[in-house]
Amino acid sequence: MSQMTTIARLTTQDVDFEARLESLLAWEGVSDHEIASRVAEILAAVRQRGDDAVIEYTNRFDRLSVSSMSELTIGADRLAAAFASVPQTQREALQHAAERIRAYHQRQKPESWQYSEPDGTVLGQKVSPLDRVGIYVPGGKAAYPSSVLMNAVPAHVAGVAEIIMVVPTPDGIVNELVLAAAHLAGVDRVFTLGGAQAVAALAYGTETVPRVDKIVGPGNIYVATAKRAVFGQVGIDMIAGPSEILVVSDGETDPDWLAMDLFSQAEHDEDAQAILVTWNAEHLEAVLASIERLLPTMEREAIIRESLARRGALILCDGPAQAVELINRIAPEHLELSVEAPQEMAEGVRHAGAIFMGRYTAEVLGDYCAGPNHVLPTSGTARFSSPLGVYDFQKRSSLIQCSPEGADMLGRTASVLARGESLTAHARSAENRFKR
Repeated sequence: MSQMTTIARLTTQDVDFEARLESLLAWEGVSDHEIASRVAEILAAVRQRGDDAVIEYTNRFDRLSVSSMSELTIGADRLAAAFASVPQTQREALQHAAERIRAYHQRQKPESWQYSEPDGTVLGQKVSPLDRVGIYVPGGKAAYPSSVLMNAVPAHVAGVAEIIMVVPTPDGIVNELVLAAAHLAGVDRVFTLGGAQAVAALAYGTETVPRVDKIVGPGNIYVATAKRAVFGQVGIDMIAGPSEILVVSDGETDPDWLAMDLFSQAEHDEDAQAILVTWNAEHLEAVLASIERLLPTMEREAIIRESLARRGALILCDGPAQAVELINRIAPEHLELSVEAPQEMAEGVRHAGAIFMGRYTAEVLGDYCAGPNHVLPTSGTARFSSPLGVYDFQKRSSLIQCSPEGADMLGRTASVLARGESLTAHARSAENRFKR
């Protein structure tokens, strides 16, 4: 007899709905004091001892026995060789994905701008790329070439001068597809490092690993804790939580499709979250039946089952308007609008990392090759955060050039305000430029 699937079932009219939803959404991020203490120790060691500490931790954690950083360095020729060595179908798939990701992100690229005022004063904004960024890519069996493309291509489009990638190789396992993706994406150098020691090397620099201006890319709790700790000395993209999907269905989409869409996030790990919202009670039962029937056919059945039991939910709401309220309350990483008029519904959505509109738009397409970035805000942070993009690899400087007339006009206002703040030197600096 097949095992019954445990998944929370909620109805918005339930008295305890708010409390149950809150409990489902609760997620403890990077908060383990023991891990934070270990990470602090690693960061301090790498900062003080550079390459020696990096080699020591890499040997210990990745079960290697290297004696120099040259053994942990991969050059451009090796990346090109990896690209040439992967099967043609994979090479073509990588190329297709990279082309689409590049085309999308080129449209994101902000330009510098300026304007002139009647008195000749010029004001504007100058957009400049970062000099050097570090990309963290998970290694080993869970290697994701798609992550390489999603992190490196926008940096390349932004005009970053040097892109450094770190990827751990536990037990010496090198993923050729990851190296091939690095070649395609324009990565300049690769170091086979992982964990907090890799983050430390990028943040502080060592004799071999150059210091970067920003670190992006996903990792385990050690990587996330290290990124949080070095933030301020370098920029970071975000602290990523478990993957999430919220599917809103009007009852007309094939339940098997929706079950598989929920599985696609649940299979990431036991903490991933998959939620279905519908106002059609019969449809909710049909999706549950599809889950029961299809789950035993999945390779990652145990992970999916655990994920659905821990954090999954099937929610019955009153109608489309209430579904939109729930979307904005949850602020999901991935949102599927599997409804007849998705664009109309999307107009009401304020908080979501990526919005997949229509029955044929499976979230997985966004993971790999649609073009928009798959690095998205999680754990409700879509309320104030955006997907990774070209703008994350650029910064803006304000431009101000005053004409003599402009200096006089602006200076008189500045002088009054400065004296009001008792900042005499400020005031006199402005007054020196008054027209006599």
